Amino acid sequence: MKALILSGGEGTRLRPITHTSAKQLVPVANKPILFYAIEAIKEAGIDNVGIIVGETENEIKSAIGDGSQWGIKATYIRQEAPLGLAHAVKIAEPFIKKESFVMFLGDNLIKDGIKSLVDEFIERKPNAQILLARVKDPQRFGVAELSGDKIVRLIEKPKDPPSDLALVGVYMFDKNIFEAVNNIKPSWRNELEITDAIQYMVDKGYDVQPHIINGWWKDTGKLEDMLEANRIILDTLTGRCDGFVDSDSHIIGKVVIEKGAEVINSIIRGPAIIGENTKIINSFIGPFTSVYFDVVIKNSEIEHSIILEKSSILDIHVRIEDSLIGKNVEVSKSPIKPKAYRFMLGDNSKVGVL
Repeated sequence: MKALILSGGEGTRLRPITHTSAKQLVPVANKPILFYAIEAIKEAGIDNVGIIVGETENEIKSAIGDGSQWGIKATYIRQEAPLGLAHAVKIAEPFIKKESFVMFLGDNLIKDGIKSLVDEFIERKPNAQILLARVKDPQRFGVAELSGDKIVRLIEKPKDPPSDLALVGVYMFDKNIFEAVNNIKPSWRNELEITDAIQYMVDKGYDVQPHIINGWWKDTGKLEDMLEANRIILDTLTGRCDGFVDSDSHIIGKVVIEKGAEVINSIIRGPAIIGENTKIINSFIGPFTSVYFDVVIKNSEIEHSIILEKSSILDIHVRIEDSLIGKNVEVSKSPIKPKAYRFMLGDNSKVGVL
């Protein structure tokens, strides 16, 4: 069995971060989201992985290489434009050939992994298995309508959803999916929709089985969902300190301090993670915060946020919260104080706070 990871999307909902970075490489708990997908696929016993790439191809290749660090073989498949998930399947046919495969959207996180689901697919041998989860806002997703345990209808981002069962970004197919993707027409978005391809299989009488997952699942395409995923994963960490914490600092709860990091006269209240070679000085880092590598935070307060690499936050005495701050960003104090700050800053930004 093979796997297909989709990492070619533009990430419009996370701009300006994704103007300069692949959304699948934004870190959650200091690990790029895409790495969680690779780990889940490897854990399921699959080591031959195709990766759909687009404009951020070079960045994705640089991060993953040949895949050997995970024990997989990575093959890159270029999608010239974001023409839909079914289009990604279509162009992957020379790689997949006639084998069954898992398709995993690279910005999705599933708490319990996919091993049991892959095992179920191999044992039952349906033509397709789709994962579903109950959501509060189904109009944002592909939605399934069931009759008992059978799929009746699939609709992509419906204005009036027939159910609250959203398609999770993991699918399992046999070779018959290629018949479907080669027979559907582009949607109103001018994309080949995977929901239309699966509907084709349902209408043609193929065995398409739903599986409703009970553990948490996150599509990290929006800031709120990324922060929530960060919160959930941080809460699973085991605290450790591989860096330096001085005697004037206080580490409370589950906190990971990576190699080369320094904590000086500061309070870090977990769950939180401080990346390699980061310096926290005279500051408070609150719960559910991930600080990546080579960051400097001085005389500032931050919580429930993600700070990317090589950024600096200096002399911000009003707490920063619910924020995603990109790479090489500088946030510093200016003379006049407002009461609160909320940031979503792209890479290489420079902000002077009044």
